Parts: sequence; structure tokens; C-alpha cells
Amino acid sequence: MERSLAVGNMTRIQEFVLLGLSTRLGIRDVLFAVFLTLYLLTLLENSLIVLLVCRHSELHKPMYFFLGNLSCLEMCYVSVTTPSLLAGLRTGPCHVPFTACMTQLFFFISLICTECTLLASMAYDRYVAICCPLHYPLLMRPQVCLGLAVTSWLGGLLVSVIKTACIASLSYCGPNVLNHFFCDVSPLLNLSCTHVALTELVDFISAIVILCGSLLVAIASYMAIGRAVLRMPSAAARRKAFSTCTSHLVVVGIFYSATLFIYARPSRIEAMDLNKLLSVIYTVATPMCNPVIYCLRNREVQAAFRRSLHWSCG
Repeated sequence: MERSLAVGNMTRIQEFVLLGLSTRLGIRDVLFAVFLTLYLLTLLENSLIVLLVCRHSELHKPMYFFLGNLSCLEMCYVSVTTPSLLAGLRTGPCHVPFTACMTQLFFFISLICTECTLLASMAYDRYVAICCPLHYPLLMRPQVCLGLAVTSWLGGLLVSVIKTACIASLSYCGPNVLNHFFCDVSPLLNLSCTHVALTELVDFISAIVILCGSLLVAIASYMAIGRAVLRMPSAAARRKAFSTCTSHLVVVGIFYSATLFIYARPSRIEAMDLNKLLSVIYTVATPMCNPVIYCLRNREVQAAFRRSLHWSCG
């Protein structure tokens, strides 16, 4: 009772202060140049993928449909977190209004949940293509692909509405300093001056359902693909399939390892420096690597890119 009255008499903070990725002046300029380059490169790569998929009819296939969705998502994803990272490196700790912080959190949660389900959909697509090739046109017809994509986007929005509403409803009485480069779940929970057990439970359950559920689909799909590849009579076909699946698994493994470590835990994370480092992996590194691993190494995409260059030069 006394705690509730005390909390009620406290002034609700109106803004947060993001400390940023690093407070050391000597390396901030270098990091700013590095991350600005990575940000622009990520936008360029993913824009190229979307353009190629839209312009070339031979890429109008389920796999490239999902890759186009993933590229659109990656451009939104990096544009939610990277600008605040760059601002912190350029000017030092920056002040973010409460509403702007919750808005950034909403879009971040929505996009990360959407990416999880999209990666699972892409793994399922490859499973059907390799393990059930005769049924592929039926199982992955346009209506199914559209349904999987829409479900991924709407599911991410729904989860984000619930989680953001829970976090925004907490009381923040001070201090207002977030040891992070964007508004994330754990730093915000650490600043709350009210009980956060229910919010932590919602966060943990949603992380388990979305992250672990989609990860299990991806693992099951790639395990089935591995068994099918081992039964292939051609050594060349096995090498090609394993090369593709291995590169995909590297991206999936890095992304899920970092996100599961941070979000699939029923408690607030105190080691914020480690939190920031892992966040850089899945908010900066993974979106930059995905187009190279999923698309730009693909022969069909390379051929479409060469034709686009030929048309522009001609």
C-alpha cells in the first residue's frame, strides 16, 4: 500500500536518455563511419533484391517472393534502430520523448517477430521444394505464399501491440537513462518503478511462442532437407544442396542465438554491454548479410542482375 502511494506521488518521466553504443570519444567517430557505411550498404542490397524480384518474371517464384518480403522487412528493421545508433555515436547520449521511445519499441518488436516467422516460412518452402517436389506447385501456390506472408506481418503486429501496451503501462519515475542505443525491452523493464512480473511473463511467453516456435519449424525443415539430400544419388547435387542449406543455417543460427539469449529469459537482463553487443549482431550484421547469403550468391538472381545492368547500359 505504501509503495503504491509512493509510486503514485512520483512524477512520471517524459523522456529517456539513450547512452548509445559507446561513450568513448576516441572511437565514436570511427564507429559512426563504420555503421553508416553498413546501414547504407544494407539499404542498397535489399533495395536491389526487391527491384530484381519485382522486375524479372523468372524470379516470380515462392522462394523469391519470401526473399522480397524479407528484404522489405530488413530495410524497415535497420531504419528503426540504426538512426538512433548513429545519432548516439555522432552527438553522444540523446534525449528521446516517451512516446517516440514506445513507437520505436512497437516497430522493433513487430519487425523482429515478423522476421522469425518469415524465416520459418522460407525454411518450410525449401523443405517442400526438396522433399516434396511433385507437390510443390500445390503446397506453395500463390494463395498459400500470400497467406504465410500476411500471417507473418499481422502476427508480428499483434504481438507487438500486446507487448508494447504492457511496457508502456508501467510507471517510470526515474532515473531515465537507458544503457542502450535504442529503446529495447530489457533496459525499459530495468527502469520501471512498479512491479514488472506480469510484463516479464508476457514477454517471456511471447518470446517462447514466436522465437522457439519458428525456430523449431526451421530446424525440423532443415533436418528433413538434410536427410533428403543424403539420399541423393548425385554427389554434385548433394554438394550444391548442402552449400545452400549451410549458408542459410548460418544466418538462422546467428539470428536465433542472439535473440533467444536476450528475449527468451523470464528476467530482466543486467549485463547491458553484452546486450548491446548481441543487439548489434541481429540489428546490423544479420540484415546486411542476409541478401548476400540468400540472394546475391544465387545464380538466377545473378543472371537477373546482369540482365538489368545490360538493359541500363543499353
